[in-house]
Amino acid sequence: MSSPNLMKSVLNANPKFLAKSEFDHDYVFPRHHLPTVMKDEHKTPIVLVACGSYSPITYLHLRMFEMAMDHFRERQQYELIAGYFSPVSDAYRKDGLADAQHRVKMCELAVESTSDWLMVDSWESRQEHYQRTAVVLDHFHHELNEIGNGISTSSGEKKKIKIMLLAGGDLIASFGHPGVWSPEDLHHIVGLYGCVIIERTGTDVYGFLLSHDILYEHRMNIFVIKQLIHNDISSTKVRLFVKRNMSIKYLLPNPVIDYIDMHGLYKPLANVSLE
Repeated sequence: MSSPNLMKSVLNANPKFLAKSEFDHDYVFPRHHLPTVMKDEHKTPIVLVACGSYSPITYLHLRMFEMAMDHFRERQQYELIAGYFSPVSDAYRKDGLADAQHRVKMCELAVESTSDWLMVDSWESRQEHYQRTAVVLDHFHHELNEIGNGISTSSGEKKKIKIMLLAGGDLIASFGHPGVWSPEDLHHIVGLYGCVIIERTGTDVYGFLLSHDILYEHRMNIFVIKQLIHNDISSTKVRLFVKRNMSIKYLLPNPVIDYIDMHGLYKPLANVSLE
């Protein structure tokens, strides 16, 4: 399923390079919302993985999974069985990035209070070094299909789970930025696994797919979903609202708001005297 070099990267990163000191518990791959048997054995089982900063997670991030659920519910070929958030590690070093343990906890609070099929995997967050998206997807394949042996059908047979990347149109647009994604990784992500793209306001995903050689080659493994109700909530704006002491209610789940307030996240640093 996975290329030898990428799979080697996954196995090498697990577990000795885990930054365990930042978390209050050892790593365990979450399986509590994974069904044990498919509803329809004639379909292909799918698990969606959304990689991102989630600093903080918002209702838009949660809505992306629900839009994908609606999309696959209308199609006879696939059965969407679960979804995972995979927050990036601190090594990503993006502006406004809260510590990994905080971002994982906020994601957990969000799914625990809103969903019965979404989970949060902290493997990527715990890594000492930044992990490429292709390697993260290989990690999920390793956990779900090699360790977990896929999913059972009603007849007792086992089926491999198809893992797909769930992403917004802005992330997919970055596929065209020179030097950001290697051609090998793009073939691995969209060719071997596949992508579900939520088209955000002002993006032309179909036009981009047409112009990008690798994405066009694997276009049958890419699903584009239009937002019927436009939602442009961004983590960047949420952080700015917190910094300006403005309300963020109804932009993200209440337990996440409470956590941000409790830990003073995204507040401006107090002036520190050097005397």
